[in-house]
Amino acid sequence: MEVTDLAAQVRKEQKKGPARRLRQNGFVPAVFYGRSAENILLAVKNDELAKLYKDKKNHAFIKLIIDDGGNKKIEKLSLIKELQVQPLTGKFYHADFYEVDIKRKISLEVSLRFAGKAIGVENGGELQHIRREVKVSCLPLNLPDHIDVDVTNLDIGDSIKIRDLKIAEGITILDRPDSAVAAVQIVKVVKEAAKEEAATEEGAAAVEGETTAAAGTAAPAEKGK
Repeated sequence: MEVTDLAAQVRKEQKKGPARRLRQNGFVPAVFYGRSAENILLAVKNDELAKLYKDKKNHAFIKLIIDDGGNKKIEKLSLIKELQVQPLTGKFYHADFYEVDIKRKISLEVSLRFAGKAIGVENGGELQHIRREVKVSCLPLNLPDHIDVDVTNLDIGDSIKIRDLKIAEGITILDRPDSAVAAVQIVKVVKEAAKEEAATEEGAAAVEGETTAAAGTAAPAEKGK
């Protein structure tokens, strides 16, 4: 379990005016809350939050080092629960930090790391990565950075399902066990199907063109005398 520090300071006001001034000064209005914690209004530096999010996305355990304006600083372990972004500027607008209890299980998406070269690829197939993440439940201390998936033995027509993944004790995958995460398929079948579809479309276009041409060259009706 990797933890990243993030400095924060308590803010006393939650109205729009003070929040707007915070953003103008390079800060992001935020709030910390949890099952057993009282809500704490915070402000964090936009640049520091942006760097943390770029490196870790929303999977990072964050130790908030909160300055309440006094001599003592408070430390709170948290995760980013919600992060609002301004559509036009791309800057963070508001952040929600949720308290993490190391004795209570959490549910998070964990990335899959594929390794090896599938046998089926050497036999003319194509490896497809169907899923890049799975949702797991575990204690925070047991949360893995990623789950390794070895695709070496995958031949054409084979697949690796969630139930085949090797995970450490104490971790439960919440997704359906029969869901595939990777598979090797025949490339030729896919290409032939695409050719047949293209040929059908060309044939339909040709028929439509002939019908239009015939209609355009039809002799005009004879006028009555």
